[in-house]
Amino acid sequence: MYSGFDDPGRWVLPAVLAEQAARTPDARWIETTTGERASFSQAFEDVERAAARFASLGVAPGDHVAVMLPNGLDLVRAWLGLGRLGAVAVLLNTELTGAFLRHPLADCGAALAVVDAALMPAFLEASADVPTITRVLVAGGPSADAPRAGLATLPWDAWVDAPRHDGPMPRAQDIACVMYTSGTSGPAKGVLMPHAHCFLYGRGAIDSLALTADDVYYIVLPLFHANGLLMQLAATLIAGCAAIVRPRFSASGWLDDVRRHGATATNCLGALAAFLVATPPTPHDRDHRLRVVKNAPNLAEHEAVFRERFGVPDVTSGFGMTEVNIPTWGRLGESLPGTAGRVYDRFFEMVIADPETDRPVAPGELGEILVRPKVPFGFMAGYHGRPQQTVEAWRNLWFHTGDAGTLSADGVLTFVDRIKDCIRRRGENLSATEIETAFATLEGVAEVAAYAVPSDIRGGEDEVMLAVVPAPGASPTPQQVAAHAERVLPRFARPRYVGIVDALPKTATGKVQRAMLRKRGAEGAWDLSREAASGPTGAR
Repeated sequence: MYSGFDDPGRWVLPAVLAEQAARTPDARWIETTTGERASFSQAFEDVERAAARFASLGVAPGDHVAVMLPNGLDLVRAWLGLGRLGAVAVLLNTELTGAFLRHPLADCGAALAVVDAALMPAFLEASADVPTITRVLVAGGPSADAPRAGLATLPWDAWVDAPRHDGPMPRAQDIACVMYTSGTSGPAKGVLMPHAHCFLYGRGAIDSLALTADDVYYIVLPLFHANGLLMQLAATLIAGCAAIVRPRFSASGWLDDVRRHGATATNCLGALAAFLVATPPTPHDRDHRLRVVKNAPNLAEHEAVFRERFGVPDVTSGFGMTEVNIPTWGRLGESLPGTAGRVYDRFFEMVIADPETDRPVAPGELGEILVRPKVPFGFMAGYHGRPQQTVEAWRNLWFHTGDAGTLSADGVLTFVDRIKDCIRRRGENLSATEIETAFATLEGVAEVAAYAVPSDIRGGEDEVMLAVVPAPGASPTPQQVAAHAERVLPRFARPRYVGIVDALPKTATGKVQRAMLRKRGAEGAWDLSREAASGPTGAR
């Protein structure tokens, strides 16, 4: 374990790598399922050379550099290389294109970018009218011709020939990276993340999961987001254990990977657990070393399958945001399905408050989740270039998450929904998540998303729309969905509209983008109220 584990002034991940490289130089740190491998000492040497390469291009401490790389060692070299130099890695979602990519490129203030060759077409198109970016380092292939005057393309691989950087380490309070929020309800905001904030994600995972140097963490989530990079990869760095990184999640390959690499811990986010639960059982489902799975959300049905079918001893959950770290974690030996664990009260305070007045509500009552840190720089430093939105989020000295939840008297958080995703119908406040959970057991359904659509009655609040993704080979009908709703939901929560869709719009980390669904409304959906009145011709 890193010797500065309990010293927030030393919470700097490049310094952690330096210590691990000196302590256990030949121990395996990162191995990818595509064959890349690096020990702690090799990773540190690569990071120091990457830092020197950036410095040779004029990158100075505090400068922003855009990084658009897939899961792999190049991303780790660029991220920690910039951190070693004291510069700031702006980690970009590799699935962004067009205006969704142009926005963070223009917003972040970077003059230099590191981009994978396969992503260059999207980058070149999006950056065509971002003149502030003047150079791009191309990884994994030949440099493309510059598409416009003033943009130079250079090979990323030249880091191999750079000398080792010997400058000072950054401080815990310095900004390590910028991650852009998913932007489900407006333009994405760049979250300024200090080194201590980045470290604390991994520290929380170690405390929650009791990680040691003997563990092997299997990582399938993208490393441009906090879950994969900080909750998982940073945790392995601090604990001194191995990380197995897969470029992309594969439900069919999950168990084989877990078994082949001797994985002991892994995370699921969003729909990943549902995809794994839906895979056909095999005789080898319990033939592995996996001791803990962290699910978010952790539905009771999913926890039961991981425990009973796969034989995983512990299934836990947590709650967090890029802005606020992970203020609640589950505990080993405690089964709390449907909740997000207990408040990590050594480092965070949490209250549930009335979203209009900010006054705390009673234990168990629904309200907005408000959080603040107890340790310096264990939180975001603000939104890049958005002081007004930073101040608004920190109203009354609490960070307002925009999430609805309940907190028990003994500190167990239950996440209910995004406040904007709550549905007001027939005088009742409905949780989209709770409606979706009611359909988890419906045969032939892989995924569902519930969201509000306007009522056609003036002043009639909302109607419930349900988008249904069929399971492979299944063909559920709106009538079957409606019949199930009658069995499991109260009348006021039953969907009026049902749409059978091929897929749900999601962020790269698997979160359903309900804002996009709300824009679609009920177009093309089956109107169950019309069917009740006029028979099966009630499709809109």
